[in-house]
Amino acid sequence: MLKMYYGVNNAETNGGSYDPLDIDSPNFHAENYLRKIKQEKSLSELMDAENDMAKQIRTLDSEMQTLVYENYNKFISATDTIRNMKRDFRQMETEMEKLTSNMANITQLNSEINDTLKENRQKISKLAGVHSLLKKLQFLFELPAKLQKCLETGAYSTAVSYYMKTKSVLQHYQHMESFSGIERECIAIINEIISKLKQTFHDKNSSAPQLAECVGLLLRLGEPAGLLCDEYLQHSRHKLDEDLQMLFSFLPYSTFYPCTLYLLGTSQHLLIDVLEFIDRGSNGFLSNLSLTIAAYENLFIKQTEITSVKLLSFVEELLNSYFHLVEERLMMDRRSRDNALVVRALDRFYRRLQATINLLPSLDIMTLGKAIIVRVAKARCEHYKLALEEFFMDCLTDARHAISSPKGSIGKSTPVTLNLLDLVNSTASAILNQVKSVLADVQLFTVRDINFSNMSYFSREFSCQDVREVIIVSFLQYISETLRKFCDRSGGPRSGLPPPALLLLLSRLCRDFEQNTAAYVLTLTDEQFVINTKDRKTEVSVFLTAEMGATAQRLLECFVQQSGVSVSRMIRTSVEARDWLRSVEPRQVRAVMRRVVEEITQTDQQVGSLYEEGVRKARSSDSSKRTHPFNQTSVSKQRERSHWGVYAPSSTMDNSLLSNIQKLFSERVDVFGAVEFSKTSIMTGIVKIALKTLLECVRLKTFGKFGLQQLQVDCHYLQLYLWRFVADEHIVHGLLDEVVSSCVHRCVEPVAMEPSVIDVICERG
Repeated sequence: MLKMYYGVNNAETNGGSYDPLDIDSPNFHAENYLRKIKQEKSLSELMDAENDMAKQIRTLDSEMQTLVYENYNKFISATDTIRNMKRDFRQMETEMEKLTSNMANITQLNSEINDTLKENRQKISKLAGVHSLLKKLQFLFELPAKLQKCLETGAYSTAVSYYMKTKSVLQHYQHMESFSGIERECIAIINEIISKLKQTFHDKNSSAPQLAECVGLLLRLGEPAGLLCDEYLQHSRHKLDEDLQMLFSFLPYSTFYPCTLYLLGTSQHLLIDVLEFIDRGSNGFLSNLSLTIAAYENLFIKQTEITSVKLLSFVEELLNSYFHLVEERLMMDRRSRDNALVVRALDRFYRRLQATINLLPSLDIMTLGKAIIVRVAKARCEHYKLALEEFFMDCLTDARHAISSPKGSIGKSTPVTLNLLDLVNSTASAILNQVKSVLADVQLFTVRDINFSNMSYFSREFSCQDVREVIIVSFLQYISETLRKFCDRSGGPRSGLPPPALLLLLSRLCRDFEQNTAAYVLTLTDEQFVINTKDRKTEVSVFLTAEMGATAQRLLECFVQQSGVSVSRMIRTSVEARDWLRSVEPRQVRAVMRRVVEEITQTDQQVGSLYEEGVRKARSSDSSKRTHPFNQTSVSKQRERSHWGVYAPSSTMDNSLLSNIQKLFSERVDVFGAVEFSKTSIMTGIVKIALKTLLECVRLKTFGKFGLQQLQVDCHYLQLYLWRFVADEHIVHGLLDEVVSSCVHRCVEPVAMEPSVIDVICERG
């Protein structure tokens, strides 16, 4: 039905089905269709088909009604539109008829006027020409009076305009008496005007617009352009030199004194901040220079054939003076703490130069300005490098004072309350925070809001060379070199020795830099300044970490050596100052041995706060109970645990032989061997130095009976405590055995003390 309503074309219909049993076919046969479905379908299926068909019919009826209503509304709207269009066209037709009538009337009136004036047209033209000539003559006769009035009122521009309009006429008719008189009067007045203009031109207080107006009028009046050009530049130079002199007065000290300035005396130097200095230079000197350049081009270059060579030389000389003053003022703030102020001043300087560059494209102003910015940026980077070095030295000084305080000094009887690990962490944290602060400051040079950050220098060289290499890499190298100097000083006189705890702290600090801090700082710099991988020098990072590791190792070795020497000094003094031949029977452990154990114990606590335990060899179950390892004369383990008997002189040869055989099979003790970054390795080195010193001192002394027994007591006391500090307890046992053995050889009456007595004395000590 919808197809019938819309009038679907026959071509589309012909393309459909021709089946008479197809309900949508145009050849549909209802009776045959009913007969077929009655035969094929049951009653329920027929009822369902009837219901479906009824629904389809209702749907089609509803759609048709909707379609009719919609088209009816559209038809009504179209009817209204057509009615309005007809009404509008009627009004337009009425107006067009009126317009046609008016045009016809105008044409008729124009024809009548032309017919009326045809005969008198030539007469009217002649009269108009005569009237114009009379007006000109009247203007010529009144010209001297007008020029005089302009002279009196100072309207020089109007007077020059009047004169230039009539100059050619007066010169043309100067042979006539009346015109020659007018010309003489006008020339006299114009000469006075020229004199007035020159007075204004040479007046020092004349502004740039006044100078430009004077030069323009003088050029129109025929004054020599070359002479005016020189005088104009000379007068402008005086004003610009005053601006430079003002800037010079704001420098508290200067190696530059502009020789071109016309100074009338020395001015008081006033210090202003760098941003205000740049503002005054931009608003004063550069503004006046821009006006001078623009006026020169308008007056001389565009209107005459004078080239810009004089102007270029003039501007270049003044700009060199200005740039020198600006750079000197900026360099005065190269050590300023307010880097943001310096960056803002540079940005304002750069932006003002960009605004000036179009005035003289042939003069490469930006190259000079960029060079100043680059030099200032490099100077700031150098300042930050020195500032980091000073800060690092301050950190070392603070650490040294903290260590040297009474509570933290090694060797005092008071408890050690200084936590070296906290001191290391606080020092490293302070250094790292200072580095981050410096990186944040220098990053202001590369912020997008800063106009000069788009310079090629700041896109690569500044980040890679000045920041990464000059500031960061140089600072890390300075740390390593400075800490290495502590090792060099540790071998000098005692007055200049650094405290052993400081060497220990610095070794831990340098170790931290080797393991993570140095690499972290370099990575932070690369990420913060977006440094390309190809621009990073990987060998620098490897070299720095290796150098830090070597410095840490050297510091640790110096600490071990100095701590060992400190203990050895007490031992040597106590051995050398005692008369071992006339010693009394021992009743207690000597105080110096107790002091040695206390010293080593305190050192062990400090080392343990910074370094891990390390690897130890397996210990025997009776290490702490091994009472008298130095009484043995046998290499067998069983005899090694036996006590001293009566030492008879007849057995001296046997004991000496057995001792020498034992030395052949015992491991050689390397006193100054390599030290690892662990507590056991460090303490082993210190203990070896102390015991080796004791051995060498004993070899130089001669002992009596009680001297030998006192040394037995001291060595047994040391063995009771020192074995726990070393990586291998046999080192302590072997060295103490050698001490007692050497003492026996140096003893005039080698009688050993009873082991039970030694135990009682050591327990009481």
